[in-house]
Amino acid sequence: MEQFTIRFAEEKDTALVVQFIRDLAEYEHMSGEVAATEELLHESLFVTSVAEAIIGEEDGTPVAFALFFKNFSTFLGRPGLYLEDIFVRESYRSKGYGTAIFRFLAALAAERRYGRMEWACLDWNEPSIAFYKKMGARPMDTWTVYRLDADGIKAFIAE
Repeated sequence: MEQFTIRFAEEKDTALVVQFIRDLAEYEHMSGEVAATEELLHESLFVTSVAEAIIGEEDGTPVAFALFFKNFSTFLGRPGLYLEDIFVRESYRSKGYGTAIFRFLAALAAERRYGRMEWACLDWNEPSIAFYKKMGARPMDTWTVYRLDADGIKAFIAE
């Protein structure tokens, strides 16, 4: 039987995390949008520590990852855990590894006294939506996500 373990990413894992990000982007049909480099990710994870990553391993082989950061709820008056990305390599899916990663993150959020966990999901990703609902997560149907990308920020400032 396989053994699945979860550990925090270390500096030596930077290239691995970038590869997981590329694999996720391919799955989401967004490969052209990946601008992350090892240097940028290293700075964010290990220098400024604005985000954290975990690696899921089956018998020592990296097969999954999650990247998350702290956000804040003014209504709760507490921080929360925002899950930016989670990805399990296709041949390792349906083994409970995604559930294990969510449990790990939920335990971490509880340990850190966070008020909630949040994440976004593409509306076409039915397998993930079903998974999230099965674990008790609920969609925030009354909210719409808005974004200013880097060019949008520059343009807005210049107005």
